[in-house]
Amino acid sequence: MTLFAGVDAGGTTTRAAVHAADGTRLGYGTAGPGNPAAHGAAAARAAIEQALRRALDGLDPALVAASVAGVAGADDGFAEVLRRVWASCGVAAPPRMVGDVDVAYAAGTAEPSGTLLLAGTGAAAARFSGRAVTAVADGLGWLLGDEGGGFWIGRAGVRAAVHELDRGRSSGPLVELVCAHFGVTSGADATSGVTGEARRRADRVVRLAQADRTLVAAASPLVAEAAAAGDARAARIVGEAARRLAATAGRVLGPGPVVLAGGVLAADGPVRTAVTALLAGHEVLTARDGAGGASWLAALDRLGDAGAHARFTAGSRAASAG
Repeated sequence: MTLFAGVDAGGTTTRAAVHAADGTRLGYGTAGPGNPAAHGAAAARAAIEQALRRALDGLDPALVAASVAGVAGADDGFAEVLRRVWASCGVAAPPRMVGDVDVAYAAGTAEPSGTLLLAGTGAAAARFSGRAVTAVADGLGWLLGDEGGGFWIGRAGVRAAVHELDRGRSSGPLVELVCAHFGVTSGADATSGVTGEARRRADRVVRLAQADRTLVAAASPLVAEAAAAGDARAARIVGEAARRLAATAGRVLGPGPVVLAGGVLAADGPVRTAVTALLAGHEVLTARDGAGGASWLAALDRLGDAGAHARFTAGSRAASAG
């Protein structure tokens, strides 16, 4: 039996999958963040190895004929790290390393040409022609770019909440959700009154956010929740995130489908709904499993069977673009 392996290593989770040649999934494993730029090469290596070992559990690694690893935040030197990981797991041939955008696009469509709009922790768009990336927009990292992505949304939400607290306004869905997320509770402040208490909460959120930026990114879903609860500030953030993401996609749009990928866009929610509306007139698809997309790319190089795409990736669903 011939096996194919795929890895999707992102800023939050690493996933690995092993498939038979017909697309049947035989093994699957997950681990922590696998982005070496965000978390360091050692941590990324450990996560990727853990996920791959779990996916290979009970299988003969010598049967893996080809594999693809999609790694966010990797430079060319990380390919040697992956070679050592594969060897330690008993897989003779090292993987072909690609970017996270490659596996995300492959997880959404078998079409060789189209556009990917990715919004997970970060955000980027990529134009594909013949399955090769021909143009990229954004993907500039949480500090300088990734506009409309999970970190951008979370930071905007936390910023709006602490600004409200700084002004002595300590109520409303967004403020309450952010404070609960950071474990900052209200309490009586007999000497300072309501305004002093609100400022105390703001200072506490700021200290925690500065100490661990992952808490900021994890606040992203709270913005959508607050918007659904009628919070006007959260609704404005959702709308602005969607506009920025659609603008990023617009910089590289061309013929073919648009694949939405990442936690912000792959699941139903207000940002996805708004982005889909802004992409009216385009065929919009949703990426499924990135590890399955990577495994399919590995098999495609050997088998050339685009028809197996649905089995490797568990299918893709079209979203009405209007």
